[in-house]
Amino acid sequence: MEPTPIVFMILAMVVIWGSLLASTVFLATRPEVATWPPGGPTDEEDAALDDID
Repeated sequence: MEPTPIVFMILAMVVIWGSLLASTVFLATRPEVATWPPGGPTDEEDAALDDID
């Protein structure tokens, strides 16, 4: 194989595995959303939807 495809394959592998690692570390350090944006459902709305089922 020529060196160019090997370099691009290694670059693609680094991008994919690096993104996976970064996502895993981020989710491990911040597993829950601290605050939700305004306009989202409230606890009362969630409870009302749970009662429907």
